[in-house]
Amino acid sequence: MISVIMPAYNAEKTIVASIESVISQSYSDLELIIINDCSKDGTKEIVERYAKSDNRVVVINNKENQGVSNSRNSGIQAAKGEYIAFLDSDDIWDESKLRKQLQVMKKYNAVLSYTASAFIDETGNPYRYIMEAEKKTSLRTLLKKNLISCSSAMVKSSVMKKIKMPNDNMHEDYYVWIKILKKYKYAYGINEPLLTYRLMTKSKSSNRLKSAKMIFNTYRAVQYSVITSCFLTARYTIHSVTKRYKIKHCL
Repeated sequence: MISVIMPAYNAEKTIVASIESVISQSYSDLELIIINDCSKDGTKEIVERYAKSDNRVVVINNKENQGVSNSRNSGIQAAKGEYIAFLDSDDIWDESKLRKQLQVMKKYNAVLSYTASAFIDETGNPYRYIMEAEKKTSLRTLLKKNLISCSSAMVKSSVMKKIKMPNDNMHEDYYVWIKILKKYKYAYGINEPLLTYRLMTKSKSSNRLKSAKMIFNTYRAVQYSVITSCFLTARYTIHSVTKRYKIKHCL
């Protein structure tokens, strides 16, 4: 079984498409764990309606706002599957995503895998740019540029349950990928845009200065020195700005 972790906060405008993309997967042996982080809109009612109609959908209602990292951690601990996949409540999967990814995980006995990503804007209009995936991604490559969108990732549950996502003052998913590749060497990619990533204007990564600080904090948290972290942050930021420009201008 694959456990899909979906944190949600005030996601009523996008979460239906995200949920539908999970429950319509061609690989059906899954559970979808939705962590409602004290939403103030209609998110709670939407997710509980799905839980009533599909027994694969499990809802966790946080008693107080926990943030995305702690919400994911709650989902990870509740997960029953052999593999864990992540999907944010504004992103969308191709219906073949889990099936194709599981094949790759088994073929290479992989701990971590991911897919290429397509992009849409807040209202669902597509960009033509595709962020490609490499067949094998090493730590060296990951430190230059983060090719692994959280919503495209699948991890062995036995590994993921041992790594707690850190607090929200860093890029918590990037922290996890670095920790995994330090030990297991490679993430395996599927170079098909099986994820459609929604670019939100108020996301953490949309604020360049804030994002750079979070990246620096990430490198420090995985124990790189201040000087090395500064260098890695500068290189990462250049790549990130270039990627955003390519997405918006479709180079």
